[in-house]
Amino acid sequence: MSAIHATAVVEPGARVGDNVTIGPYSVVGSDVELGDGVRIHSHVVIAGRTRIGPNCEIFPFAVLGHRPQDLKYKGEPSELLIGANNVIREHVTMHPGTTGGGMVTRIGDNNLFMVGVHVAHDCVIGNKVIMANCATLGGHVQVGDHSVLGGLSAVHQFVRIGKHAMVGGMSGVENDLIPFGSATGERARLSGLNIVGMKRRGFSREEIHALRAAFKLIFSAEEGTIAQRIEDVTKVYEEFPSVLEVCAFLKVDSARAVLQPKSPDAL
Repeated sequence: MSAIHATAVVEPGARVGDNVTIGPYSVVGSDVELGDGVRIHSHVVIAGRTRIGPNCEIFPFAVLGHRPQDLKYKGEPSELLIGANNVIREHVTMHPGTTGGGMVTRIGDNNLFMVGVHVAHDCVIGNKVIMANCATLGGHVQVGDHSVLGGLSAVHQFVRIGKHAMVGGMSGVENDLIPFGSATGERARLSGLNIVGMKRRGFSREEIHALRAAFKLIFSAEEGTIAQRIEDVTKVYEEFPSVLEVCAFLKVDSARAVLQPKSPDAL
């Protein structure tokens, strides 16, 4: 049985699952769907075609699903799809998609969005991602599983953040960050590997060493093009999934360049 506070507004047409809690003065729009066990604290606004998966928790003053901040948007019936078990803290904003990005902003499962995070239109976020306070994504950004974005960081539109990557606090990310990479700086550069994150997630010493060697070959070698070096690394380290993940990421035709290290010693 759901518990909806007397001061909350749930518009006709909204679909509310079992055991949902909606706190004081929150507003749920007519096209919203709330999965089982969703917990909404006070003063939350959920609008538009927004679907929130089971067991998400949304804190006060979060605003989800209102029209995107894109001047090209003309009211198309785009969506914001949020998966299960996400924690969305105070003052978080998330916008639906646009015609230029497939009409969907998609959030995976088990993510943590801390105070003041912004997720713009057409973003795709994986699973078990952490975005710290006031981290911001421009439109069409992709963030891979297990990535961490530090507080006050900002990611340029169309950038890809690979799986298990780490963005340092107050960093501006203008280009793609490879999987397992670490980016820092006012205008972020590739500063090394996210070794701490890899150890925490159980990657073996052998896997980490192979990845470190592969990164040096790709970014530090003086012979051949980067495409040739990627092919060489793929053959040499074909038994290491993390290395193949990086190579596959680099082969994708992207709207942005790839972050580079300041110096070969960075890796």
